[in-house]
Amino acid sequence: MNKKLHFTQEQVTTILQHVAQEKDGFNKVLSYSLEALMRAERQIHNEINDDVSNGYRWRKTFGMQKQLKLQIPRSRKHQFYPILLAVLKDQEKEVREIAFKLYGNGLTTEQVGDIFEELYGKKYSKSQVSRLFDYAREDVKEWLERPLQPYYPIIYIDATYIYTRRGEGVSKEAYYTILGVSPDRTREVLSIVNFPVESATGWRQVAEELKKRGVKKIDLVVSDALSGIEESMASSFSGISHQFCVFHLKKNVLSHIKPKDKPAIVEELREVILRDNPTDSIEKAWKRWNDFIDKHSSKYPSLRNMKKERYRYYFTYVKYDYRIRSMIYTTNWIERLNRDYKRTTRMRGALPNTNATLLLLGYVAMNKKAYRRKVPSLNYDKSFAWEE
Repeated sequence: MNKKLHFTQEQVTTILQHVAQEKDGFNKVLSYSLEALMRAERQIHNEINDDVSNGYRWRKTFGMQKQLKLQIPRSRKHQFYPILLAVLKDQEKEVREIAFKLYGNGLTTEQVGDIFEELYGKKYSKSQVSRLFDYAREDVKEWLERPLQPYYPIIYIDATYIYTRRGEGVSKEAYYTILGVSPDRTREVLSIVNFPVESATGWRQVAEELKKRGVKKIDLVVSDALSGIEESMASSFSGISHQFCVFHLKKNVLSHIKPKDKPAIVEELREVILRDNPTDSIEKAWKRWNDFIDKHSSKYPSLRNMKKERYRYYFTYVKYDYRIRSMIYTTNWIERLNRDYKRTTRMRGALPNTNATLLLLGYVAMNKKAYRRKVPSLNYDKSFAWEE
């Protein structure tokens, strides 16, 4: 038989005040209040659904600098689910998201555990913190495997090397990234894939995977001049144009030059590699390049190798509208992403495995706010099928 106790509001306030003044009093008041609300809710449920009470189960949640252990009422028909559980579930989701945001912004699992101990009064081991990230692992995996659009006017591809543990050893491993420009002129990372080293064969596998996820056409790929890279991409996407990064070309040239000659060479390269001359053409640019090599190859014979036909790929950008050339003649956009990767990973030394690395890189790529904005001026060039 239930006994109903009748207290005035003042009496209830006084009781709660006394409890709150005890050691860990705030959490006691919080626990008592939550449990009382759930018991009252169960009583209403039982009356409406002809159900009966069936004890309790325990559920952990977070209080003021301490983890709480609550008694969750059960019913015999197992149909009772307290409204407060949904609130607690949202709170736990928020805690997991905070933990992963800290981790994704450069903190180690140990540092995240230290912060959570200070906030919730409970020591979190590295493995416990890692388990908080399970939801993020699923989100990142789903994002990296999502269906893609059939057409991307431009993609940028590059690999960055990150220290990763594999078996008993640690070494720098390659993480391939493809950054795509969509027809609406926003950007998105299409793929992040791990191979121990970067190779044209690896890039071909990545390109084939893009096709399986729905990509049918790419107009232009911008990359470094890795041996065989142009053939690998062309074998997967017919009719694709290829631009090698001009920054890498300049760097390569200067690696052959004596320090005292470098300032003059840099100035000459500015006149060879033009960006904003509307009347320029690939043939004009190729002639300027060959004249430059001929001029300096007597003093620096190793430059003669740079007259090979393959070097034409450094001047593909010239065939596009002069107002967009600065956006497509280097891999700068993806290099900035690589720097974001390094900021997130460098505090950790070596990552424990490739999955942990892909989790972090995926988190960085998913949350890059700059990619949500349309890139101005790209639609000047009508050879790409931009959306209006």
